[in-house]
Amino acid sequence: METIRVKLTFIDDVLGSQPADENIRSTYIASKAPDAMTIEEEVAQLGAIEVDEKGMTVFARDLDGSPCMIAYQIKGFFKAACGALRRIEGTRSSKLKAYKKIIDETVFVFPDADDPSSRMIPIDIIGEMGVCQRPLRAATAQGERVALSSSESISAGSSIEFDIVIYDPKLKDTVFEWLDHGRFNGLSQWRNSGKGAFTWEVVD
Repeated sequence: METIRVKLTFIDDVLGSQPADENIRSTYIASKAPDAMTIEEEVAQLGAIEVDEKGMTVFARDLDGSPCMIAYQIKGFFKAACGALRRIEGTRSSKLKAYKKIIDETVFVFPDADDPSSRMIPIDIIGEMGVCQRPLRAATAQGERVALSSSESISAGSSIEFDIVIYDPKLKDTVFEWLDHGRFNGLSQWRNSGKGAFTWEVVD
């Protein structure tokens, strides 16, 4: 086995992905959104508008109530990154067969490998937490539908540190390849827009 401690530094805001205990009504309030007029005009052009009552997504909390990531979110990222990179000829991931089983059974993530009972990874937060509200659009048989979705948001520059335990040290460079992918498609909600993207480094 080999244990590697890494630090991820977010280069864009990262959004919470856990459902909140209480639902909120995602109401569009023009006075609170600097780009409200742009969104209003875009929504108006679509025709049918629907504002859904949806649960805000939030960050998990540790026992002290501080926002954190959960270890399985990192493993989920590894699977997504490997699934994307294995389509690219010449990558290490493209040579990995049954990759989900390999990640499940031979690559493990802990806030601290010396305490394998813990799964909550603290977030070193820069600045104040906020809320990211964005329109979600879908083409349906009834026409275009627009809903608003809300998520807790933590600013770029925030970071997390955790240990990766790799049963087969030959996989280390493949894990690094997955981490490199985080610059383009990162963690948590709305990552395809760039949210949750990160850089990484090995730390002592």
